Amino acid sequence: MVRARAIKFVGMVLLFAGFAYGPIQGRAQDSASGEVKDRGGRKVKSLVKPEYPQAAHSMHVTGTVRLEATVAPDGKVRDTRIIGGSPMLVQEAVSAVKKWKYEEGPKETLEPVEVVFQ
Repeated sequence: MVRARAIKFVGMVLLFAGFAYGPIQGRAQDSASGEVKDRGGRKVKSLVKPEYPQAAHSMHVTGTVRLEATVAPDGKVRDTRIIGGSPMLVQEAVSAVKKWKYEEGPKETLEPVEVVFQ
């Protein structure tokens, strides 16, 4: 009898926990891309926002990815170098930054980039 009540109690707690935490996860999915921080230097003319990787989003992985973009004189991103960030977030940030277009300049430059996933 006591065991049946304990099982029923645990079931009710789990059911309540599911209702209590369900809406929080729903709100987190509204923001499904990384936020880009402007670090100065050459201005970005065309910016592609990175998508939040589904696996990282479902595991609640957040953080900042720091990159260095090599920008050609014509403004195209020629290469990127990873400085830091979660391995689950890095690939999506790199893919997006490689699609960016900067203002034209007199020579090749290295531009710092920060992408924040929250």
